[in-house]
Amino acid sequence: MSWKDTLAVNRMNYFAYGSNLNQKQMRERCPDSKPRSIATLHHYKLVFVGWSRQWRGGVVSIRPFRGERVLGAIYEVSDRDLRRLDSDEGYPGDSNRLNVTVFTENNEPIEAVTYIKARQSEETPPSPEYLAIIQQGYRDWELV
Repeated sequence: MSWKDTLAVNRMNYFAYGSNLNQKQMRERCPDSKPRSIATLHHYKLVFVGWSRQWRGGVVSIRPFRGERVLGAIYEVSDRDLRRLDSDEGYPGDSNRLNVTVFTENNEPIEAVTYIKARQSEETPPSPEYLAIIQQGYRDWELV
């Protein structure tokens, strides 16, 4: 096995809360990923911030906020997938990678990585197209 193969074998947990909840998008972006479970991140809230030329509106991020929670999902990803996510999320630069502890439906803690916008600019409504991708992700995971 080459060193490149070894890198693809290392796996970690990724907490998705936005458009990557959409399982079709996630399969395209991260072909090695495996959907695992619904999870909740406590003491953060979901916000749409900034402006995306691609989506023509705000993009989803999270913001620390005591008492709030963000519903999402855990994917198991390879190192190769994580590099793809880094690129898609604009890390480093536009986004920071954050280590978080999320909780499953059985209140089991899971260590995971997620992304948060580096510049928490003013809140901006998302485009209908972008919101539809996120909403499909919520349906994929049966969160709504």
